[in-house]
Order: sequence, then structure tokens, then C-alpha cells
Amino acid sequence: MFPFNKFPGVDTILGPEMKSTGEVMGIDDYFGLAYAKAQLSSGMRLPKTGRAFISVRDDDKAAAAFIARRLYRIGFQIVATVGTARSFEERGIPTELVNKVQDGSPHIGDQVKNGEIAIVINTPEDARSQADSYAIRRYALDYQVPYFTTMAGADAAADAIEYLMQREFEVKPLQEYEAPKLP
Repeated sequence: MFPFNKFPGVDTILGPEMKSTGEVMGIDDYFGLAYAKAQLSSGMRLPKTGRAFISVRDDDKAAAAFIARRLYRIGFQIVATVGTARSFEERGIPTELVNKVQDGSPHIGDQVKNGEIAIVINTPEDARSQADSYAIRRYALDYQVPYFTTMAGADAAADAIEYLMQREFEVKPLQEYEAPKLP
């Protein structure tokens, strides 16, 4: 866990040298709940409802559509920038279009700032989208909105949200997870 909120202006993307530092752990019988616990232990509570902003590079659009469909099915509204929105609409996923930060207000940063976005999934592709992506990550961090920069992380978050909607997680001693099961 990194206290990025204490470092104004710092980018929240971790380089290879930092990816193995500051880990947190969640444990549960279900991966989704374990992931939700890990997120909570790092100070991020996953939403159960709201609007999910998704803007991803072309290589991630198929995986992002799968995640968007899952989130939509459990009640989230999907918000995306033009390329991602077009991809989702082609796949039958209702999507609201929003401007990129670089396209001017009203843009996704405004919606994050106004509390209109519950979760952010963003994977930039080129130098131009990197700058926009940086602004989106800073908005999400500054306004405490969970954000994911990989499809694996976004998929884990969707899994966690689905489990959280079905049940609350419980806290129990570590020994109970490895205790022999009685017949």
C-alpha cells in the first residue's frame, strides 16, 4: 500500500521496482471476498452500486467488455470514452459517453470530482492517452474512487463486488482457514 494521497502530483502507476513493495493481504474461502478484504486493508472500499468508468487500450477492449457486462448485469451504469464506448455498444452493452480530460469539460475528471463515478478502470495506450490517464488516476486518488490499471485487477474487482453483493465477509483467525474439515 502506498500513501499516494500524501504526494500531490505523483503518478500512481508503479514501476517494476515498486510492484513488490507495500503489499496487503486478504484471505477468505472465496477469491472475490479475499480481494475485497485486501482492497479494504489498503484503504479502498469497493462500491456495490454506481457508475463504472471504463477507458481501455484496444488490446484490452474484449476483456473490458466482459467486465463491463458483469458490472452492468449487477446494476452498475457503464460510462466510457468514445473508443471504448463504441466497442461496448457493438457488443450490446449500454454505455454513456463521456469526454476525455484532454477534450475539455464536461469530462471524466469532472464526474469523478462530483462524486458521480464509483469505480475507474483505465489502461492507456499511447503517449497522448498516458497524459489523460495520469489526470484520471489523480482525480480517482484525490476523491477516493477505486481505480484499476490492469484487466486482471479490474476482473478481480468485479469478482469482489459480485461477492460483496451476495454476502458480507467475515473476519476469523488464520488458523480456521487451514483447520481440518470435520465430516
